[in-house]
Parts: sequence; C-alpha cells; structure tokens
Amino acid sequence: MPHFEHSIDKIKELDNQDPLRSMRSEFHHPMIEGKQALYFTGNSLGLQPKAVKEVIDQELDDWAKWGVEGHFHAKRPWFSYHEFFTEKAAELVGAKNHEVVMMNGLTVNLHLLLTSFYRPTRERFKLLTEKKAFPSDQYAVESQIKLHGLNLEEALVEVGPRKGEETIRKEDILAAIEEHGDQLACVMIGGVNYYTGQVFDMATIAKASHDKGAYCGFDLAHAAGNIELKLHEWDVDFACWCTYKYLNSGPGGISGAFVHERNGLDKSTPRLAGWWGYDKSKRFEMAEGFQPIEGAEGWQLSNAPVFAMAPHLASLEQFSRIGMKALCEKSAQLTAYLEFEVERISGALTSGRLEIITPKAAKERGCQLSIVAHGYGKSLFDHLNKEAVISDWREPNVIRMAPVPMYNSFEDIYRFAEILEAGCKELS
Repeated sequence: MPHFEHSIDKIKELDNQDPLRSMRSEFHHPMIEGKQALYFTGNSLGLQPKAVKEVIDQELDDWAKWGVEGHFHAKRPWFSYHEFFTEKAAELVGAKNHEVVMMNGLTVNLHLLLTSFYRPTRERFKLLTEKKAFPSDQYAVESQIKLHGLNLEEALVEVGPRKGEETIRKEDILAAIEEHGDQLACVMIGGVNYYTGQVFDMATIAKASHDKGAYCGFDLAHAAGNIELKLHEWDVDFACWCTYKYLNSGPGGISGAFVHERNGLDKSTPRLAGWWGYDKSKRFEMAEGFQPIEGAEGWQLSNAPVFAMAPHLASLEQFSRIGMKALCEKSAQLTAYLEFEVERISGALTSGRLEIITPKAAKERGCQLSIVAHGYGKSLFDHLNKEAVISDWREPNVIRMAPVPMYNSFEDIYRFAEILEAGCKELS
C-alpha cells in the first residue's frame, strides 16, 4: 500500500502510475453547472460506459431492419440473447457457465430463488438474515414467510450488530446458525451490507448453514463488480445481483442469478416455471408439461428484455478485459486513501467528528466507506452537493462514498478532501 500524503503532487504521481488510469476516459462523467462532478455513488448507480450507445443503437437498427425476424437474424439474435452474457458473467462471480443466467430485476430473482430454496416444513421453517438488510431484501424475506402462512416472530431470525457497534460479527452469525440449526430452512444474507459496506465471509456462512442442513444464498447487489467472488468454490446454493451499481449497466438494469450445479442440474428442484426456462430445443413445440433447461437457465420465465440487457454487454466487456484482481488492487488503494483523508480531517477538527463505520480490514470491505458526520449531520452532505460532489445520504446519519476503480482517480479523492475540510470548518 502506498504511503499517503495530502499533497497534490504526490497524488498526481499515484494517478500517473495507475495501470488502469485510461479506463476513466471510457465513461461519461456528470457535469454540474459546467463543472465536472466528483462522482462517488457507483454503489447506487454506476457511470455510463461510452460503449453503451453503440450497443443499444445496434439493437435499435436490427429492430428497424428485421422486425420480429431479429430474434434469429439480428447481429446478436434475440432468441439466444441471454447466452451472450454467460461466460463473462460466470467469470465475474466465480461460477461455472451453466450456473448463471441474466434475467429479470434483482428482487424478482430473489423471490424466484427463495421460492426454490426456502421451502419450510413443520420441523424446518426458519429463515435467517441480517438485521438492517437493504429494505427490498427485508420485504422479500418477510413476504416469503407470510406466503407460507407462518408467523414472522417465530420464523424470521435476524442477526444484528451488538449494542454500540455498527457491523455484525461473524461469530454472531455462526452462533445464530448453530442455535437455530435444527429449525433452519434457509440463510439469506447480503454479501456486502449496503449501509456499512461490510463484506461477509460467504464461504464460512455457507458451510455453517450446510452443516445444519439449511440452504444458503446471498444478495450480491453491493458485491458483484466490487469484490472478488467465488460462488461455486464457496459452495453457495443460490445468489442474485443487480448490474446498475458497480457493474455500470444503467438504471434498473438486468439482474443476474446463480444456482449451484447440484441444484440447477437437478430437474426436480422446485421452481416457478415460464416459457423461456423450457428446454430450448423443444420450446416452439408449445407442448404441455414443463421441461426445464439444465442449470440456472431453467429459472427463466420470459424472453430477454433486450434493451435492458444491451448495456450490460458493454460493461462485461470492460470487466473481462481488466479482471477483478486488478480492479480490487486499485480499489483497496483508493479506499485506503479516502480513509486517510477522512481521518486526517477528523483529527484536526475542533468540534464535531467524522467516524468511519465500515470495517478497516481490506478483506472485510470493498470500495465503499460509510461516514457518520457527528455534529454536522445532513448539512455537511448538502455542502458537498453544492460543491458538485455526488455522494449518498442514508438515514439517519450516514454519508456513503464509493471510490470506484473503473473511473475514480486519486485526484478525485484529493479534491473531495479539500471540499470536505472546507465544509467542516465552515459548519463548525
């Protein structure tokens, strides 16, 4: 890790040495009142790759040229459109090709997977998740429990931080799995907590769940494209992720799903069925009786939403070209530098305090830092906005910052630190 200083010359030197520095020019950067914004919200919506327009234009041209025949004669035939993502998506999440599929939206996929892997019985009926999960996850697991006619207070197990702490201890998750094990049907946790940026030990959680006879899955909305994933090796049963955050594939972009081959190749695994999950070699026979495609593709319901999927082609090309290893190396350096600047500024304050609640250990975080601005509150966030810093406010008192290695620079963080320091002095 480099030695950091608050020196523009030193920081420019780091940017000049960055092997990924050319990636920045492959993205559109927002302008605010004629000034390029400092963008740190890739954990909510990634910037647009410039290559996206060409990909979408191709689909528009093929629709105009071919009409319905575009399903088979377009440059990228729509009939098999989801297959263009398979290899690169599998590489991204550490899976085998037949274990992944791109389809639907994130919470739709979460519901489809929970339908398969949360199947409560009289003996095993509990679902374990993290407390203060992203609200959509919370609503999904609660509604799944209610769908089975179960009582939330009895069936839902939530593991939260200890009193006075912000993150969840791994030993507390493992203890809860052990405690409820004989009644546990499923464990479903966000791989990276949206609020604190904490990365969970997915391999250990999956093993503990399996040792107790429960299925284990993860929502990877804040993990995919942010941290290295090895879903097959970690023996995860199921997972899903969105593509509009770190994967830069546009608002409401397509979602990904992972189903481990032991479940996906077993055609008796229960699931909700749709036409596009039917054996593709016989799909147009329009026969009765669902015959699923082997693997994750068998969870598809409808044909590909091409215009929602197209941007992800451009994004995956970038990720495949660079590789998660190189991205994570730069991410660790950017995040460490942001941490250095926040702590430097906080240490010099005469009133108020900036507290980072994201874990300090690199293996326990990605590129997000969550900062509590004690004594400043939302007024500091508003100051940043006014100065063209695009960050993220989460109630009750957290500013989330994500220095994304694809398009953020060390100088971005230096400029942000100058604005943050001035704002703290002004508001004191």
